[in-house]
Amino acid sequence: MDLGIQGKNAIVCASSRGLGRACAISLAREGANVILNGRDQAALSEASNACTAFGVSVQTVNGDITLQNTREALLEVCPEPDILVTNNGGPPPGDIKDWDHGAWIDALEANMITHMLMIRAVLDGMVNRSFGRIVNITSAMVKTPKAPMGLSTGARAGLTSVSKALSVEVAHANVTINNLLPERINTGRQKFMAEMQAKRQGITVEAAYEQIAGTIAAGRLGLPEEFGDACAFLCSAQAGFISGQNLQLDGGSYEGLI
Repeated sequence: MDLGIQGKNAIVCASSRGLGRACAISLAREGANVILNGRDQAALSEASNACTAFGVSVQTVNGDITLQNTREALLEVCPEPDILVTNNGGPPPGDIKDWDHGAWIDALEANMITHMLMIRAVLDGMVNRSFGRIVNITSAMVKTPKAPMGLSTGARAGLTSVSKALSVEVAHANVTINNLLPERINTGRQKFMAEMQAKRQGITVEAAYEQIAGTIAAGRLGLPEEFGDACAFLCSAQAGFISGQNLQLDGGSYEGLI
């Protein structure tokens, strides 16, 4: 299937590794020019090489997406993106007793406010050009919150709520806003969680991975490539009638209806 995004320009935030990288590679494979962002120059260069292999234009901005100068640099490189994928690393799990005012502010800055500021910067241009695809990488915890992930859940639920409201306002202009909700995707973040679980239980990391896989209906962890391809479809011309939605990528594990 031709997704109809060849030659489109895509900003993919926090895309030097993990889920952001997977989305950037899938978009590049479909012919979109990509602007990558990350804090690790070596990882950013590797991701750039992976995208360049598809013959598209690839540019990079080294920096923390939560910083204004990084966001400004991305928009200077690509002032009129057709596609925006928002993403950032989530806060670590913990306990509400340990989360002071600063911890909550940091979570909101990293996983809600930063993304809303990027959306704010590009939304009017997308409406004026009658094409725009915005995809927020959030978390399955938005729909199935768990106490240890409270910082992540709180910030990302806020992003989800505002994005839903905005999606209704811009759908008439062929601009969509959707969210991808990953759970148990085999990335560095999942490795970190497995190592924490192993340490907490006094088991090997391999045993922790087996336990994690056992909680998934599919019986395995998700692949970054599967996630990236889902993102590419939501950015496609064919997805113009899909907006304000939360797509879960969890191996069929979610037990609710909606």
